[in-house]
This record gives sequence, structure tokens and C-alpha cells, in this order.
Amino acid sequence: MTDKLSSFPGGLVLDGQKRRSTQTPIRQIPLSKKLILPLQQHIGEASAPIVEIGDRVLKGQKIARAEGHVSVYLHAPSSGVITAIDEQPIPHPSGLSALCITIETDGEDRWIEHKGSADFRQLTEHDIRHQIREAGIVGLGGAGFPSFIKLNPGVHHHIETLVLNGVECEPYITCDDMLMRERADGILDGIEIMIFALRVKHCIIAIEDNKAEAIAAVEAALSQRPKLQNTKVVAIPTRYPAGSEKQLIQVLTGKQVPSGGLPIDLSIVCHNVGTSYAIGRAINHGEPLISRIVTVTGTDVKHAGNFETLFGTPMDEVLAFCETKHQPGEPFILGGPMMGYNLSGVNLPVTKTANCILVGVDNAAPASKPLPCIRCGECATACPVSLLPQQLYWHARAKDLEKTQDYNLFDCIECGCCSYVCPSKIPLVHYFRFAKTEIMNQQQETLKADNARIRHDNRQQRQEAEKKEKEERQRQRKAALAATKAAKEKEAAEKANNPDNVENN
Repeated sequence: MTDKLSSFPGGLVLDGQKRRSTQTPIRQIPLSKKLILPLQQHIGEASAPIVEIGDRVLKGQKIARAEGHVSVYLHAPSSGVITAIDEQPIPHPSGLSALCITIETDGEDRWIEHKGSADFRQLTEHDIRHQIREAGIVGLGGAGFPSFIKLNPGVHHHIETLVLNGVECEPYITCDDMLMRERADGILDGIEIMIFALRVKHCIIAIEDNKAEAIAAVEAALSQRPKLQNTKVVAIPTRYPAGSEKQLIQVLTGKQVPSGGLPIDLSIVCHNVGTSYAIGRAINHGEPLISRIVTVTGTDVKHAGNFETLFGTPMDEVLAFCETKHQPGEPFILGGPMMGYNLSGVNLPVTKTANCILVGVDNAAPASKPLPCIRCGECATACPVSLLPQQLYWHARAKDLEKTQDYNLFDCIECGCCSYVCPSKIPLVHYFRFAKTEIMNQQQETLKADNARIRHDNRQQRQEAEKKEKEERQRQRKAALAATKAAKEKEAAEKANNPDNVENN
């Protein structure tokens, strides 16, 4: 790992708009009377309920188990009673509903009995991954990938470097910034655990150079940790989307993650600083992931800031606590203006991937009627992955999905740089997301058809084998009957030909 920083192509220097939400310490959102917990809060399989309506639960108690390998457990954020397990609206671009568990809280906020490990070094790497999975921890940078999987490189990979992502490059979002300022020690707890679990030689905490307070806080905490002597803070240039995993690695190492590849292919693992904090709480204190820091900001938010928020808390209660001037029907954004999306209602619950609620600010690509593409090439210049967004747009619009893949559609990180600079205001990322979804749906349908064909072929083979077995059994029975009949006829013939035997009898 070199000390000399590199860069990535394209990208944008944006007005951060972060000052409003960093003027006060992290505050706690009051306990809601009702918590709504979607079972799908991360990449992979949704968790499966292990409670029933009417059950009393304690804070931190498991209420849904991991279903499949790419999945984690879900826990009760507070004590209360399960009042519903049904379909409810969830925060998703589709505006659709999904299966949720509803808890009516009792106001007591009583914890389940829990305790952490006195010395995590007495645990095996498998034990640590298992506890992280059971604690329900996923990547808190926005993607929501189950964290325990990244801590299992397997026998074919050896990890050299752990990268902690504290870049937070998108405008308005400051939850990681404030976490680093106020809870740097907790972040370092998680780093120590991950270094031990991965057996890495180096660790880099990457922070944008416009976050002086966060850099100072982490460096001060790091100076008190002799066991983290191979860990260092690296300030990187403030440029969007430097916080994207592949772009961050390119800045730090000068190496590019190959198309279709992963950081592990370069012997690197990346985790968000919020994820590291959650891992420290889980292993050292036995606390599952039941809350997160959420930035609430925008021109319509009177008391902007960052708030510790229990999962399942309705967003309208969060906005009310911040004295937000939100009009009924007025859109607001989950996430930042570049990669976030408009929500369908204010009563949707806060989930594990909800890093920011933005009110009174438009998306980077406003929903106005776009003009025709003028082929200026600005989108290609801004693309941090060196794609050709114009070509992708034409093929996605024409639903020529094979061509979009020829132009490496799935390398698109959906950062929104192309949409932002487009003079015709074409929502390019919307087309790319549509094409990705269509391709994945087609792949799913193809897989289903292949599986159906395999099942049909297997059934036919089984029926054919059963038919042959039946015919063979019938042939054997006929042969046996014929042999018996022949034997009887032979015996009768012998008796008929030997009258002495008849007389003797």
C-alpha cells in the first residue's frame, strides 16, 4: 500500500451543504409507540419471522432469523408486544409494500439479558463472524450488504489491507462525520476486531480532507491505541463519488478493481465506519444492531442534525421532532440528492440503510421533461467508471438489453454524475436502473424456465425408468408363470408316460 494518493476519472466537485447538520451533537429520537420492521432490510434474502402476533418481546430479542446464506437476523428495537405480521408500505423506490413485523412498545425499553466478550481475541474468526451475523449487522454506508460475509475471504484469498470508509462524499449527509467526531473510540473497537478476524497487515481509515474535526478525533483516539500501530488515517481529496468503494480503492492504491470483480481480488476489504462501530458494540457489549445515526436536513428542516434512531420508527415522527415544515404530498428524499430517491409517504419506517432524510431539496436529476440528447459527451467525461452513458442510454431506451451489457452496464455505480451534468436533464441513471432490473428479471425468468425444464426432463426420465421397471417386472412374472406352467406340463407328461407310478400311488 503506497502513501502516494492516486485518482479516478470523472467525478464532480459539489457544494457539500453539510454545515447545517453538524452544528449540534448527535441526539436521540424519542421512543415511538409503534415500530414497523420490514423483514427485507439488506441485500440478499429477507429474514423469516420467529415470533407470532401477541408475543411479548424485549429490546434486542431476535424476532426474525437469517434465511439463506446472504441474510442476517432481525431484532426488536424496544420492548413491547407483536401486534401485526403483515404487508405494509416500505421505503423503496417502487413504493410497494412488503412483509413487516409491528411492535407496540410498552415504554419500558427493557433489554434482553446480554453481555459482550471480555476478550474477543479468545474467539475464533468463525465465532466473530457468527456473532456479527446474529447481531444483524449489515453495511451502514447505504448498500446494506451483510457484514459477516466480507469478513470471510475464504481459502482462495488472503487479505492484506482493511479500508475503513469515512469519506461520505454525497452532499447533505453527515451521519458518518458526526459518528467519527463523537464516537471514534467505538469505531476503533470494531477495527481491532476486524483486523483480528481478517488477520490483515494494514488498516487505512479514509476520510475526506474537508472533515477536519473527524480527522482530529480519530487520530487522537488512534494515538491511545498501541495495538493499532499499523492503522493510519488518510485524508483524501474531496471529490464525488470518492466514497464509492471502487473509486476509494483507486484513490488509495492506484489500482482498479477489475470489471465484474470485487475489492477482495486486490486483497482488500472495505467497511463503513458506522459498520465498524456496530461490530464493536456487538462483540464487546453483546448489543445487536437496532438503531443507527440518521441525518435529517434540508431547507424545510428547522432543527437539522443527526439523530440516533431506532429501526422501525416512522419517519413522520422523526420529521416532527426536527420541526420540519413538510406539506402533505410534498416529496422528500431518502439518502442524498445524487443517489437518493423520493419516498411515497412520511409514515414509512427507518431501516438499516436509512442514512439520511432530506426535505426541501430536489434530486440532482429533477423530474422535469427532458430535452433530446445533444451528444455533447459531458456524461462520459463525468463518469467515474469510464463508461459511455450516452450509448447505454440509447440502448436502454430501445430495450436492447444485450447491447447495454456489451457496454458494461453493471459496472455503473449509479452515482448520478451523468444525470447531474446532462444539459438536456435526461434522467440517465433511471434508464440504467430500469435496464439492470429488466436484465435481472429476465435472468430470473430464464433460471425458472431452466429449472422447470430440468424438473420436466427429470420427471420424464423418472417415468421412463418406472415404465421400464414395470415392464421388466411384468416380463419376469410372465417368465415365471411360463416356467411354472412348463414345469407342470412336464410333470403331467411324465406321469402320463409312466403308468407304473400311477398304480404304485
